[in-house]
Amino acid sequence: MADGRLLLGATPLGQPGDASPRLVAALRTADVVAAEDTRRVRTLAKALDVHIAGKVVSLFDANEAARVPALLTEMQAGATVLVVSDAGMPLISDPGYRLVVACAEAGLPVSCLPGPSAVTTALAVSGLPGEKFCFEGFAPRKPAARRAWLAALADERRTCVFFESPRRLADCLRDAADELGGERRVVVCRELTKTHEEVRRGTLAELADWAVEGVLGEITVVLAGATPRADLSALVAEVNRLAADGMRVKDACAQAIADVPGAVSRRELYDAVLRSRD
Repeated sequence: MADGRLLLGATPLGQPGDASPRLVAALRTADVVAAEDTRRVRTLAKALDVHIAGKVVSLFDANEAARVPALLTEMQAGATVLVVSDAGMPLISDPGYRLVVACAEAGLPVSCLPGPSAVTTALAVSGLPGEKFCFEGFAPRKPAARRAWLAALADERRTCVFFESPRRLADCLRDAADELGGERRVVVCRELTKTHEEVRRGTLAELADWAVEGVLGEITVVLAGATPRADLSALVAEVNRLAADGMRVKDACAQAIADVPGAVSRRELYDAVLRSRD
């Protein structure tokens, strides 16, 4: 018997109609459906008027390692295994990675049935630059770890997408305002594609205040990238050049930072110039 294969199926974030025809066909024909939540995949199948003829097994973080050998054996015997998460693309902060690695090592084919993803959906509606972005998974749960993680993003110039629990959203946004500055732009996407979808845009300070009242639903956060800071030493050199030509230092500082993205304040530059002359 020929070897089987692994299919990774993207499932709707909220609207069953977003399911692709290929996912519908795979739900009907796969020998095994490995689902993050077996109840949710059966609910989806019912909404799509699909009868799942194959075996349905659970595949979530806590049991994935134990499930891999048996699923691998079934594929080696010719079975088609379909992996689905609760919503969106498998492996993106969801189960499936260990199984894909095992299939790759065993030489078994792995195919993707593309479709919905909270990451790209949030990025698309955010209004923030999307030509370069990074995905950070879930924000750390513990405050100290979260603040350290945010501090590491201080100079990240790409737009950053991450997931957060609604219970921790207010604290996360407040920590982000403290670490990154309250004026950094951010977009909070709640319940994407669902009946109560909400896209809230503003600064970190503004949305931290908004979230204090409590937020419900699935949350995806899109954080604007850092504005590159101007080279302070180059600005100091420019001020000294202008001052050597007879301009007052304060006026030279104002001119040096004019129209320079990410420049320090005039006071910071003035102090740096004075220090350079000590």
